[in-house]
Amino acid sequence: MTTPTTPVVPAPRQSMAGPGNTSGPETLGAKILRAVLTQRIVLLVVLLIAVVSTFMIMSSAGKLTGSYDANFMSDQLINAVPLAMLALAQMIVIMSGRGGIDLSVGAIVSLAGMVFGIAYNDGPGQWNLNFISALLITVAFGGLCGAVNGVLVAYLRFPALIATLATFYAYKSLAVVINNQKPISKGPVADLYSTSRSVEIPFFGDFLPAIRLGVFTYMIPTIIVVWVLIARTTYGRRLFAIGTNDVAAQWAGINVRDTRMKAYVIAGLISGLVAVVTVAQFASARPEAGVSGNGMALPAITIAVLGGVAISGGIGRVSGIVLATLLIVWLNAGLPLAIEGNAGTQYQRLALGVVLVFAALLNGLTTRKYGASK
Repeated sequence: MTTPTTPVVPAPRQSMAGPGNTSGPETLGAKILRAVLTQRIVLLVVLLIAVVSTFMIMSSAGKLTGSYDANFMSDQLINAVPLAMLALAQMIVIMSGRGGIDLSVGAIVSLAGMVFGIAYNDGPGQWNLNFISALLITVAFGGLCGAVNGVLVAYLRFPALIATLATFYAYKSLAVVINNQKPISKGPVADLYSTSRSVEIPFFGDFLPAIRLGVFTYMIPTIIVVWVLIARTTYGRRLFAIGTNDVAAQWAGINVRDTRMKAYVIAGLISGLVAVVTVAQFASARPEAGVSGNGMALPAITIAVLGGVAISGGIGRVSGIVLATLLIVWLNAGLPLAIEGNAGTQYQRLALGVVLVFAALLNGLTTRKYGASK
């Protein structure tokens, strides 16, 4: 008598598309889509190429009112210098978590710029200091303004939106009254415009367009310092930790309040440095330099979010900030050439709003579908 054997049922094949997914292996198109959605750097490169290519094609076809070429794009980098630096400041603040944001950076630029003008110029009641001394005083003053924000947010636990909105109005008002509502436009301050000139890159000058000096003296050093700070220092690891989960970070022995306050101080230091940049670009210390028009804060926040900084904190990359800055600057530079009159300026603002909404929606979609964006 034979014992019946139980038939062996083959185990179901695991889908290569991932757990819980019944579809087959991902197609090339699906892989590209996943890369674009999950790798913010890939998306920004694609958008940057698309924007630049579109304007260059329109320029060659005579559809623009001016030439959109390498020389024009290089000249527009003068606008990228302050925006990239302030976007890095916003990145550090937003990464600190708990709704971190700094609406006062533009007002700090205005106020610190007036302080720089008073310290550097040689007029009546002004200090006539050398450039390095005036620069250090201005950067330190910006850090002091950032420290006020840090105390309000980290220690007094004010919502960052309310705290920095309040200091925005305070710093903006002080910038107006500090010199009786007058800009500082003569003397050594006016001579600083020469530091905004374009220079040729050594050994490559015959092949590449001249680039604004501020890119090398201010923007690139700030990018390097911020990258080292968040990627290679203990403070950077603590910043990621409190932005991800400040309760867990506190249980791990991290001083959450001190770390968060330092984020606002660093943002203030960078804003003070941007104040010197704007004084050089305008050849004048102007009380409305950082707050006129859209102000500097909102474009900087837009660039930070577009660059992949998670508004909830704990996620951010310097490379994303750099690419997002170039995208915004070159997009804004092309729109007035494509649309004549004042409408071009209005479309710049529309584009800024659309980009911000797009970045926010993309961050939400990526988080729900694939996890946190990189």
